[in-house]
Amino acid sequence: MKIGSGEHTYEWVENWAKVPDSSATRLGWSHHGIVASKTGDMITYHQEDGTVLRFSAEGELKSTWKGWFEDAHGITLVEEDGIEYLWIADNGRKRLSKYDYEYPEGTPEAPIHGQVVKTTLQGEEVVSLSTPPLPIYRDADYMPTWVAVNEERNGGNGDIWVADGYGQHHVHRYDKRGNFLLSINGLEGNAGAFNTPHAIFFDFRKGNPELYIADRSNGRVQVYDAEGNFIRVFGEDFMTSPSGFATHGTLMVVAELKARLLLLDGEDRLVTGLGGDPEVADTEGWPNDLDETGKPIRPKSLASGKFNSPHGMAVDADGNIYIAEWLVGGRHIKLAK
Repeated sequence: MKIGSGEHTYEWVENWAKVPDSSATRLGWSHHGIVASKTGDMITYHQEDGTVLRFSAEGELKSTWKGWFEDAHGITLVEEDGIEYLWIADNGRKRLSKYDYEYPEGTPEAPIHGQVVKTTLQGEEVVSLSTPPLPIYRDADYMPTWVAVNEERNGGNGDIWVADGYGQHHVHRYDKRGNFLLSINGLEGNAGAFNTPHAIFFDFRKGNPELYIADRSNGRVQVYDAEGNFIRVFGEDFMTSPSGFATHGTLMVVAELKARLLLLDGEDRLVTGLGGDPEVADTEGWPNDLDETGKPIRPKSLASGKFNSPHGMAVDADGNIYIAEWLVGGRHIKLAK
């Protein structure tokens, strides 16, 4: 089926990625990122069994490798000297079926251990960033959700920015060697403190890099320059739950967890929405259904052409959009341009 209109028309391709069927596939709660390589392959994460998956643009599984992290919640692809790498933000815990989908609680003996790692596309660790050396982390969890890099190939300085979206609601800056530099929390400008800075993204459409921060629980986006200075805030009049970003040409695609994609122009103005289902997020148990005991189960009705919970998102060189939704059993959708 087709969604959108005019030049923003897409073919909805349901369950595009051919994830191998297993109980882990069916029972795992999808909560991960997805990126497009320069070859057109898509790289994402398994619903439950801790494996990084690489698919062709047609959805055929090409390769896998086993991760050493709880979840590849945010995946960012970068290129250095012609070689691609992955930055993976692991928030340190995952809703697993064996725990009835409750988040495991940290203890003094086994605290929540969020981490940020850089790997090759084959799964070899290159760099691991340390937890920011701030007082807020002495007695509180560090739960990073996304990474953005001011890439040198785009004229940037290589700085690495990390969103602690599920922990202390800060965004941290490291230099390209991994040395901690500074943190921001939303109080630098006039918009106010971040509340779930879920995803971050460097936008180069205007020439100078701008850092977009999905201030999700505040229903808005805050924009900073590459030095950490506040520039502007937008979206409070038309956004509900911005969760991720991608760009293609002059357009920016924003995933909203509450069931839609937004297309924005270069001035942050809404062009159109795609696949919106505004009522679904108000249903009991969303993004899942609940069984007779109140345990989450995969939704019985997932409508083609309507999103449930867009989480990870990528756009390839041809403008096709790939989405991994946040629900038991996962759902990978391709919007073919």
